[in-house]
Amino acid sequence: MKDKTLSFDDFAEDSKEKVEKQIVAMISDKQIVSILEGGKRLRSILAGLSFKACTQGKETEAQYQKALEGGVVIELAHGASLVHDDIIDEDLIRRGKPSFHANEGVASALLMGHKMLVSGFNIALRHGTKVAELYINSWNELVSGEIDEVNINKKSMNLKKMSTKEQIFAAYNKIIDLKTAALFSSACKAGALEADMAGDILKVFSDYGREIGLAYQLADDLVDLANGEMIDSVIIPLLSRLENKKVKIGFLKKREIKRRFAKNKDKIQEYYIEEINKHIRNAEEISKSDLIPKSNYKDLLGYAPAYIINKMLKEINVTI
Repeated sequence: MKDKTLSFDDFAEDSKEKVEKQIVAMISDKQIVSILEGGKRLRSILAGLSFKACTQGKETEAQYQKALEGGVVIELAHGASLVHDDIIDEDLIRRGKPSFHANEGVASALLMGHKMLVSGFNIALRHGTKVAELYINSWNELVSGEIDEVNINKKSMNLKKMSTKEQIFAAYNKIIDLKTAALFSSACKAGALEADMAGDILKVFSDYGREIGLAYQLADDLVDLANGEMIDSVIIPLLSRLENKKVKIGFLKKREIKRRFAKNKDKIQEYYIEEINKHIRNAEEISKSDLIPKSNYKDLLGYAPAYIINKMLKEINVTI
């Protein structure tokens, strides 16, 4: 793949194919391989792109192989989080097939998630202390975000303290920053670490990944909302602000929320797009950092955020 003809489409497709092969080569547990099947591999693709942006594509085969192994680590951590998410959310379908806990039971799913995490950590350890520490810190952030979301949904949010959309999205972003953006951030930082980077450039890639992660989760939630799935932690306060009246919390909550969401759909979508745009532009600006050496891969860093988000939003006919 030559720099002069490289497009993000080409890079993403090639990277995904190589990560898929690496997963099969490195993981002998068929259940884990099955859990990982059907993933978009966005996090490992971004890790690979960050790696290439640092090396300018001049790395050795051994260095690239090590970076691919890092991609498997990322997929294991992400896959484990999905297994546990499905239990928490009581989701019976994942990537078009029964979720693991639906097939094997909650106890087996909890243990399998832990097994995946251990497998990822073992690989990370072989890549050095910095990569292993990044892995642990990323998982800690992710779990903290999940706990915050569970607690907020349980309490149906304190609506009195959230009178503006800025306050609402500040609380919302705090959750998804830990729950989703942390792993995107770590993936990009890990790519730089695999390229033997140190110092300020690591923060550049960490910030870049975090902005994409925030935009990604917002876009994912917008698609869910447009398809009729309710996200209580943000929809209830948004609807309350739009109508200047609390949404009742009770037996008919779901029906009431759906009715009011349909009524305010355009305005809510506008709020989401505004937030998504902000994070995409932030990521694009970060990608221009002088700390990142010039190459076609650096150009792709600037192209990737809007491409990834628009591909997701295409499902609901929205373009950023």
